[in-house]
Amino acid sequence: MDTYTGIFYIVAILAIVLFIGVFKNRAEWIINLILRGISGMLMIYFLNFLFEKQYPAMEMGYNLVTFLTSAILGFPGVAMLYGINFYMIL
Repeated sequence: MDTYTGIFYIVAILAIVLFIGVFKNRAEWIINLILRGISGMLMIYFLNFLFEKQYPAMEMGYNLVTFLTSAILGFPGVAMLYGINFYMIL
C-alpha cells in the first residue's frame, strides 16, 4: 500500500506542475487578448476623432462586438469594421 501512495503523490505533483504551466499560458493569452482589445478601442476612438468632421456617418460605436472584433482580429478587424460601416453608408 505504501508503494501506491508514493506513486499517487508523484502523479499529483506532476499534475499540479502541468496545471500551473497551463494556467500561466492561459493567463498570458487572456492578458494579450485584453490588451489588443483596449488598443483596438483606442484606435477606433482616434479614427472616430479623425472622421468626425469630414465623414460624420463613419463613426463606429463602442460596444462588446467592436471590442471582441478588435481583440481577436487586431488591426485587420478594426479595418473590417470600418469597411462594413462604409458599405452600409453606400
